[in-house]
Amino acid sequence: MKKIVSLGLIFLFVTYLGVTNVSATPSTTYWTTSTSDVQPYGVWHLGIDNYFTLFKDKGTLGTESGSLTNAPVFGLTVGVLPFEKLNMEVGVDMIEGTYDTSTTPNKNYPLFFNGKLGTPEGSLFEGSPALNIGMWNIGTKAYDSNTGFGTNYNIIHAMVGKTLPSDMGRLHVGYYTGNDKLLFDATSTATPKTPNNSGFMIGYDKWLVKDKFMFAADWATGKNAISGGGFGIYWFYTPSVSLLMGPVFPDKDTYGKDWVWTTQMDINF
Repeated sequence: MKKIVSLGLIFLFVTYLGVTNVSATPSTTYWTTSTSDVQPYGVWHLGIDNYFTLFKDKGTLGTESGSLTNAPVFGLTVGVLPFEKLNMEVGVDMIEGTYDTSTTPNKNYPLFFNGKLGTPEGSLFEGSPALNIGMWNIGTKAYDSNTGFGTNYNIIHAMVGKTLPSDMGRLHVGYYTGNDKLLFDATSTATPKTPNNSGFMIGYDKWLVKDKFMFAADWATGKNAISGGGFGIYWFYTPSVSLLMGPVFPDKDTYGKDWVWTTQMDINF
């Protein structure tokens, strides 16, 4: 989803063995990649996302009472296929602070890549749904079993999207699977952690005021760094510039938080 016009970026923040693992995305709805949108040919998209708690004491990081402010996430995505019935986007995200603490000094791996191929609604036959498949969280550091650090989440996702009748918005459903060394059950006491690297995604968006305000919501099943979702409102300053705000409810066992607030600025040019 990540709206009809302006497509963007989400953020994941996972703490494991003192290491901060993060991930990046292609076009998204809100928290997940549950959208059938693909960035149009020749259109660049800049996304800047923030996630933080509200009105919470500092406490101990990783507990419900602890406050949390994450560094902004910057992403750049562009459509690369000049076809009406087949679209493709590629992108790169920069998430500073993705440190491997097993090195001295701690080595930073901030870059993540993504790509997505899809067909828009009605392109295969009259009334056909949108179909796409993509890969995201393609990190630059392979998982190391000795340190427990890696950024190669390499999440594959497939989506189906359809506009609902009677101006009821759009619905997107799909499936994801990724690196079972990095997507694991946070409650697991086993060594290594019990994998939890697959699940289903669902997303929904609807114009509240055409070209001005849009409602968006999504959810990903599972019990890992992808799991969870949220809902919020996109406010379009112009057709190419928007701001999203609202709560996110990530997997509590993974993040140690009930919810966080997000602000996401998206610019097409």
